[in-house]
Amino acid sequence: MMRIALFLATNLAVVLVASITLRLFGIEPYLYHATGMNLQSLLVMCFVFGMVGSLISLLMSKTMAKMGAGVQIIEQPQDSQQQWLLDTVGELARDAGIKMPEVGIFPASQANAFATGWNKNDSLVAVSAGLMHSMRPEEVRAVLAHEIGHIANGDMVTLALIQGVVNTFVMFFARIVAQLISSFMARGSDNQSGGLGFMGYFIVVTVLELVFGIAASAIVAWFSRWREYRADAAGARLAGSGAMINALTALQRESELPDQMPESMTAMAITQGRTQQIMQQLLASHPPLEERIRALKEAAYRQ
Repeated sequence: MMRIALFLATNLAVVLVASITLRLFGIEPYLYHATGMNLQSLLVMCFVFGMVGSLISLLMSKTMAKMGAGVQIIEQPQDSQQQWLLDTVGELARDAGIKMPEVGIFPASQANAFATGWNKNDSLVAVSAGLMHSMRPEEVRAVLAHEIGHIANGDMVTLALIQGVVNTFVMFFARIVAQLISSFMARGSDNQSGGLGFMGYFIVVTVLELVFGIAASAIVAWFSRWREYRADAAGARLAGSGAMINALTALQRESELPDQMPESMTAMAITQGRTQQIMQQLLASHPPLEERIRALKEAAYRQ
């Protein structure tokens, strides 16, 4: 449940902060007129706040990743292993048609890796120390190819845009429903002011944003799972289907180990760990490893 709570907190934080800002600075009342809500203005406002928050998160993604995971960027290789890592990422980046990403290592004994960055040509690829020690070179190369595939596919930007659109509609519909509730209560009240009142409206909007946000997070998570299959396919093209399958199989053997990836970076990692409950499956950023392996084998068979 902690994974779910943190996943939702990340997705909903910008929405709740925007709501508090709108109320504290008195912006939201201007979206209403005598006949009710100005839906066009409300939608524009929700779009601006939803997209701006998501894009700010995207622009800060590399910095937050370095801080959150404790990534040590390789400026000058300290040994042959780091030199091989830089050379391999550079080769894969050239094959994928993108600029050389920053390359780093983060301290975790579990085999994992992630990619992030605000565009294809200003990105970061980081691998765990455990990945470098527990996998064969061809398997590490396949993992790196998977992460380069994320970058080449523009997954970070697309995910941020989808999250922004989702935030927009969460904010929009929460306010519409809250206003309908307030209007219904006003009709049944003898008090001329009626309705929910300032604090009541604020509380109802916040609760609705949480409820709608959970449903919206499932949509974002579905897209995240879909893009993992695309990144696996890209990894197979760059490093070979056999190497990509072997890499995922090696990760599957470690799936019983405690997850050491920071929660904020699980969506960008190559594996998320085990998911058992229905709610966890709906909000999982990655599909099960066995399904990813099956998809790669079926694609290889069709070729």
